[in-house]
Amino acid sequence: MNDGADPTPHLRRKRYSGKNPRRFDEKYKEHNPARYAETVARVLASGKTPAGTHRPVMVAEILAVLAPLPGEIAVDCTLGYGGHARELLARLQPGGRLLGLDTDPIELPKTEARLRELGFDPATFTAQRSNYAGLPQALAEAGLPGADVIFADLGLSSMQIDDPARGFGVKVDGPLDMRMNPLRGQSAAAFLEKVSAAKLAELLTEHADEPHAAVLAPALAGHAFATTFALAAAIRAALPKVAAEARELSVRRVFQAIRIAVNDEFSALDTFLRILPQCLRPGGRVAILTFHSGEDRRVKKAFAEGLRAGVFTEIARDVERPSPAEQRANSRSAAAKLRWARRA
Repeated sequence: MNDGADPTPHLRRKRYSGKNPRRFDEKYKEHNPARYAETVARVLASGKTPAGTHRPVMVAEILAVLAPLPGEIAVDCTLGYGGHARELLARLQPGGRLLGLDTDPIELPKTEARLRELGFDPATFTAQRSNYAGLPQALAEAGLPGADVIFADLGLSSMQIDDPARGFGVKVDGPLDMRMNPLRGQSAAAFLEKVSAAKLAELLTEHADEPHAAVLAPALAGHAFATTFALAAAIRAALPKVAAEARELSVRRVFQAIRIAVNDEFSALDTFLRILPQCLRPGGRVAILTFHSGEDRRVKKAFAEGLRAGVFTEIARDVERPSPAEQRANSRSAAAKLRWARRA
């Protein structure tokens, strides 16, 4: 009998699990910084990144080498959370414009909405879902002849690292995915089931400088790993005589190498570096943040070749690193390397 009462029971919000909940989906205070500013400030003060956000790396150094001016055109090739884009946009006004690219269909709409709320309208800021290798097409679609400023941050965003559903890390168990764009390509789990041991050993060496590649490759290639924890456990089990700390370094390197392979990151970077000069206006500046040696070697070589060919008039002679203060405040900045170049 229906007496008119709502049959849906009232669902109470899940209790907040202490000051430092471990699970990503339990950190709702960090996901709501406007309401829980004190909690977010405490996380930041500890040198960590609040859940669902990203702290831009080397902002002051990047602005110094790019020197964006009012009225110029800029491209942020890896929009991410929008931290670098926000700072660039502020310096491009009045009259400037920024095009933001990102392949992630989950985070891109959030970042576009975030920047719109800050007052950057479509005449000032536009976003496209694109890999940076598609920069020429993205510029053409936006009706832009070229850019005065181009920036790319090749690091994985904190939103992706921290969300276990994306499968990039081992802090919390999740599906072994690792795709920047979960709507395209094969997952890391599917990749490992199909790859040969010889190919995987090659990738572990090339993509991550993994010293135990010859041992790890046959233990992982052709096997089914549904979750991040399962893969991490297999890596540790394959290295029983290696010290615990060194094993954990191997876990991180293997995850890095597989992520690069799944997303074809080096191929995209090589294409980006090849087409980059034609996308810069005369006198245009480019800055690229890398986070491991494979990326940095490619950027360093491309800039040096461009300087010898007369494409660039000036390049970074030495790599720039985050200050000790930034590394203490944001541990995820520690591996960052910044290189830049100026178009002839």
